[in-house]
Amino acid sequence: MIKVTSYKSDNIYTYGLGATVAMEYLLKKRDSVKGVILHPGFRSEETIAKIKSICADDIPVSTEEKPFNILSKKDNCFVIVVIEKKKEKISSGNHMVLVNPSNCGNMGTIVRSCLGFGVKDLAVVGKTSADPCDPKTIRASMGACASVRIEVFDDFSDYQKRFPENNLYPFMLDGSTKLQETTISKPFSLIMGNEATGLDPKFQHIGKPIRIEHSGDIDSLNITIAASIGLYEATKACE
Repeated sequence: MIKVTSYKSDNIYTYGLGATVAMEYLLKKRDSVKGVILHPGFRSEETIAKIKSICADDIPVSTEEKPFNILSKKDNCFVIVVIEKKKEKISSGNHMVLVNPSNCGNMGTIVRSCLGFGVKDLAVVGKTSADPCDPKTIRASMGACASVRIEVFDDFSDYQKRFPENNLYPFMLDGSTKLQETTISKPFSLIMGNEATGLDPKFQHIGKPIRIEHSGDIDSLNITIAASIGLYEATKACE
């Protein structure tokens, strides 16, 4: 079994915490799974048997407590899946694009929404963005990271050069039209900015900026909510 250490972005391995996440990787991305660790206090015999059956003879399964003390501060985590990190490239088609996202939990939630609405390619733009391979991202996605391709780009121009055919829809207030008044054409790129600062003003002149109307009682929507609304409207319009 691979030795478990505290996660760092330059590690060649990452970790999925929880039985649901482990099952998603075992079923959807088995070739990346290098081991499964069970907590000694895990009592779900049916789940244990299922995991061991899927792992068969080529994926090691161990039962030990120490890795949980290293990786999880919660008492309700009983399974850890060890995942080999592999660089991915997104495919042509519809994309979610996150520019300088800073929160792994938000990123994971958006990955789950992407999968739920059938958008299986996510571009992350920015050298200092949140890490899509961080265990927090993987856990927040509830294992959806095993089914969504995620590629990191240093700069938005790099993304644009790869996918010049995509119709760009930055979500921002300035220079924008209402989402419900915008026809979203395929292939689309829904572009979301940083949780605190949003998109740079230069995006006013990129594609067709759109906004989600809400009451004046709040200053903005949480990025995960905005992303989900955008995904719903975009995929509904493309049916």
